Amino acid sequence: MDKVTILGRSSSLFSSIQAELRDENIQKDRLRFRFNLERAGEILAYEISRSLSYSSKEVITPLGSLEMQVLSEQPVITSILRAGLPMHNGFLRMFDHADNGFISAYRQHTHGNEFIVKVEYMACPDLEDRVLIITDPMIATGKSLVLSYQSLLSYGKPKEVYIAAVLASEAGIEQLKIQLPHAKIFVGEIDRELTAKSYIVPGLGDAGDLAFGLK
Repeated sequence: MDKVTILGRSSSLFSSIQAELRDENIQKDRLRFRFNLERAGEILAYEISRSLSYSSKEVITPLGSLEMQVLSEQPVITSILRAGLPMHNGFLRMFDHADNGFISAYRQHTHGNEFIVKVEYMACPDLEDRVLIITDPMIATGKSLVLSYQSLLSYGKPKEVYIAAVLASEAGIEQLKIQLPHAKIFVGEIDRELTAKSYIVPGLGDAGDLAFGLK
C-alpha cells in the first residue's frame, strides 16, 4: 500500500463534499460546514477500514448461518481539538465501538510569522499495541500532528498509525513522511502552496473558525 492515499484525485461523492467545504458562499452556513466535515470523516473512515485487519466470525441469521469478516480489533480514534470534532463524529459513526482520545494542539505565535505548537490537554486510553487513527481537517506544516503523536506516546506505542485529513499542503505531507515514516496517510486533497503565515492556498480557510466561530 502506498504511504499516502488521496481520495479527491478521482471524481466521487467525496470530491463534491470537498467542493462545498471550499466554497466561500456555502461556508457561510456553519451547520452545513460541520455536516460536510462529518461526511468527509465518514468516507475517510471507510477508506481506512479497507486496510485494517479482519477475522472470520460465524453469524446466525433467522434462516441459517454463514462466516463473515469483522474487524479483528477496534481502533482508537484521536482528534485534535477543536477543528477535529466534526470529523471525529463522522469517524465514530463508522467505527461505532472504537475507543476515543482527544488532544489540544494550537499555534502560539512568537514574532513575525514564526510560531510554536503547544499541547495543553490530552485524554486518551492505553495505546500500547493498538491501532491509532489521528484526525485533523487540515495539515498545513504538519507540526501539530507530529507533536500530537509524540505527546500521545505517553499512553503507549501503537502498532499501527493512520492519519486522516480533508486537506493538506505538500510541505505538510513531506514533513509527516520524514517525522512519522511508519504512518499511513489518508487525505482528501493536497494543495501546493503555503503562505508566509503557513496557511494552505487555495485551501478553505480556518476550519475551526468556520465550524465553531472566531476564536
